[in-house]
Amino acid sequence: MLLRAKKSMNKGWGAFQEGLKRAMGDPDAGDSPSSEKESSQGEQGAKKDRGEKHGGNNGGGPGEGPDPVGPNASGILALLALFVAVRVASHLMEGQQRTEITFQHFYKDLLAKGKVVRLEVANQRQVKVYTSSEAADGGASAHAPGGRFTHFFNIGSVDAFERRLEEAMETLGYHPEDQIPVAYTRETDWLGELLSIVPTLLLFGLGFFAMRQAGRSLGSSLGQMGRGGRGGPGGMFGMGKANITVWDPKSVKDPVTFAQVAGCDEAKEEIMEFVSFLKDPERYKELGAKIPKGALLTGPPGTGKTLLAKATAGEAGVPFFSISGSDFMEMFVGVGPSRVRDLFSQARQSTPSIIFIDEIDAIGRARGRMRAGGNDERESTLNQLLVEMDGFNTKEGIVVLAGTNRADILDKALLRPGRFDRQIGVDRPDVKGREAIFRVHLKNVRTDQDAEFYSERLAALTPGFVGADIANVCNEAALVAARRGKSLVTLEHFEAAVDRVIGGLEKKNRAISKKERRTVAYHEAGHAVVGWFMEHAEPLLKVSIVPRGSAALGFAQYLPSEDVLKTREQLEDMTCMTLGGRAAEEILIGAVSTGAQNDLEKVTQMAYGMVSVYGFSEAVGLLSFPGQEGQLDKPYSPETAQLIDEEARAIVNRCYGRTKELIESKRDLVAKLAEALLEKEVLSLDALEEILGPRPFQRAERANIDKYRSGFAGTPGGAATPGKAAESDRGGDSSIPDPAVAAVSADAPPTWR
Repeated sequence: MLLRAKKSMNKGWGAFQEGLKRAMGDPDAGDSPSSEKESSQGEQGAKKDRGEKHGGNNGGGPGEGPDPVGPNASGILALLALFVAVRVASHLMEGQQRTEITFQHFYKDLLAKGKVVRLEVANQRQVKVYTSSEAADGGASAHAPGGRFTHFFNIGSVDAFERRLEEAMETLGYHPEDQIPVAYTRETDWLGELLSIVPTLLLFGLGFFAMRQAGRSLGSSLGQMGRGGRGGPGGMFGMGKANITVWDPKSVKDPVTFAQVAGCDEAKEEIMEFVSFLKDPERYKELGAKIPKGALLTGPPGTGKTLLAKATAGEAGVPFFSISGSDFMEMFVGVGPSRVRDLFSQARQSTPSIIFIDEIDAIGRARGRMRAGGNDERESTLNQLLVEMDGFNTKEGIVVLAGTNRADILDKALLRPGRFDRQIGVDRPDVKGREAIFRVHLKNVRTDQDAEFYSERLAALTPGFVGADIANVCNEAALVAARRGKSLVTLEHFEAAVDRVIGGLEKKNRAISKKERRTVAYHEAGHAVVGWFMEHAEPLLKVSIVPRGSAALGFAQYLPSEDVLKTREQLEDMTCMTLGGRAAEEILIGAVSTGAQNDLEKVTQMAYGMVSVYGFSEAVGLLSFPGQEGQLDKPYSPETAQLIDEEARAIVNRCYGRTKELIESKRDLVAKLAEALLEKEVLSLDALEEILGPRPFQRAERANIDKYRSGFAGTPGGAATPGKAAESDRGGDSSIPDPAVAAVSADAPPTWR
C-alpha cells in the first residue's frame, strides 16, 4: 500500500512539473507525451497558446477572443489546484500511518519495552515517538535518523511532560547516559494553514469570477461594418470603449433611403444638404463653404428622427455610427469621456462618416443645472464631446447628428454654430403628412380597397398621430384581420386597430352594475349633446359606453381640426363640451359621480391657460406666466395668484352655467341618446344624426370629419363612410378614437374623453 501511494505521489508530482513548464511557456513541454491522447491534447493546447484567436475588438461574438484573465491563467489555476490536492492527499496518507496514543500507552507499551529511540516535541503541543520496531503499524512510513515515526500524543505543557518523562525513566531504571533523547522543533501544519485561508480564497475566487463575468457582459467584439455590428470593449478593462452600432450602407442589400421617410418633407429637404456635402464636398470647398459639423433633430418621440438619420447615411453612402446618450455613462469615473474619444476615433478612421447620438439630452444638459457634488461625470462627458466636435484638433469629414425631444435643456455651448450648426424640427405630421406615412406602411398590407382610399380616410381619422403610431395601427389592423380569419384588411379592422392603439383593450366582460352603466350612458350623452349644439366645439364622431383600458368606462369621440390657433370662443365652447357629462348627471340623474374627474382636470388646465398664459382675462391683463419645469417660485405676487384663481374659477362657473342651460333645453334628446346607448352600447355618426338631427352649423371649409367620410376630394358634409358593415359585424361597435387634447394643442397626442 505504501509503495502504491508513493508511486501515485511521484506520478502526480511529475504531472505537476510538466504542466508548470507548459503554463510558463516552455516550448519543450508536451513534445513527448506518454500516449496519443496526451499528444493530441498537447497539440490542441499548443495551438491555443500560439494565438489562434477569433474575435477580439474587431469582430466576433462576446464569447470569442482571448480570455480576459490571460492565455495561461486557466492552466496555472488547474496546476495549483492539483498541487494543493497532492499535498492534502499526502498529509492525509501520512496521518493514517501514525497512531495517536496516550501517555499511559506510551509508558506501558513503548517506553517500558525499550522500543523508543527518540522523542520530538513539535510546536510545544505534540510529541512524536520514533521507535526501533521494523513492523510498525501503517506500512512504509517516513524514515528518520534514529528510528521510525510511528506514534504521537499531545501534551498540555512542556514542563509537565519533562517531569513525567524523567519520573517514568527513573521508575524504569534508565541510566542517565541511556535516557531517551528529546528534541524540540517547530513545524507548519500545511493542512491546517490551508483550511484557515480557505474562506479568504473562496471570497477572492467569487470576486474574481464576478469581475470576469462582468467584463464579458460589459463588452462585445466590434462587429464587421455593414452588418450592423456592435463595437465595444472586449472585457472588463475595455470599458472605456464606446458601445457603438456600426452600419455601412454600401454593404447592406436594402439601405434606408429618403423614399422610406414620409411626413416630414421640410426636414428632409434641409437634411438633404448634408447628403450633398458628403457626396461632393469639393464643390462647396471651391466656393469657400465649410461642411456643417452637425445638426440637431428635435421633435416628439416617434416622429422619425432616427429613421431620418439612417436615411441620410443611406443616401450619402457613408458609414453610420449610432449610439445612445445613456451609453456613455457608467458607474466608473472617466468612462464617459473615454467612450466619446473612442467614438470619434472610430469615425475618423472611416471618414467621411456620420455619427448619430440618440437622446443626447442624457449627457448634454446645461452645465450648472446638474445638482451633484464633486466631479460630475456628465459634465466631463459633455466637455469631451464639445472638444471632439469643435476643438483644437478637430478635422473635417465627420457629420454629427443628434436626436432629442428636450432641446430646451441642452447646453448653449452644444447648440452654437460650429457644433450643431442647424436645428431641424421633426414635428407631428399634419393630415397630408399622415396620408403620406400611411401610403408607405400600407404597401405591405393586403386591403380590400386601394392604398389611396385608406390613406386619406385614416389620415383624417388619426390627428396627432406620429409615424410610430401609424406603423402600429397598420400592423395592429393586420393582426385583427388575421385574428378574425379574414383574407383582406378592411376599414372595420383599421378602426378597431385605432381604438386598440389609443384606448387599450376592449373589456366587454367587465362587470358593471346597471346603476353605474346608466350613469355612464347619461354622462356620455351629455358630452355628445353639448358638443353637437355648440358652434365652436369639435365635430362629434362616435359615442360608446364599452369599457376600454384600465379606467375608461365610456367616451364621446371627436375629430379635431388641424388648426393651431384657438380663439376665446372656441376654448369656452370646448370647456362647455367637457363639462357636459357632469351637467347631465346633475340634472337628469340627480346625483354626481367621480366619473368627471378627468373632465375637471382638462377644464382646470384650459381655464388657467386662458387666464395666465393666453391673456384672455381683462382683470389679469395681457400677461403670460407659462409654467416651467422645476420652477419653485412663481413669477408673480400672491395678490396676482389670488386674482388668477378667481378669474379661472369665474370662467369655469360661467361655462358650467351655459352647459346646464343647454342640457335643460335638450333634456329629451339627452335621455333619448342615453337610452339608445344602453341598448346598443356604441353609436356611430349616422346613428347620432338620426337621433339628434343634422348639426345646425355649416362649415365653410372641409374638416377632418368630412375627409374621413369622403376622402380628400369630397365636399363638406359629403357621403357617409362605408362603416355600417362594421356595425352589423360587431353589434354597432365601429370604434374610432377621440383626439380631444389635439383640439387644444397641436402638439398634444389624441386621448380619450
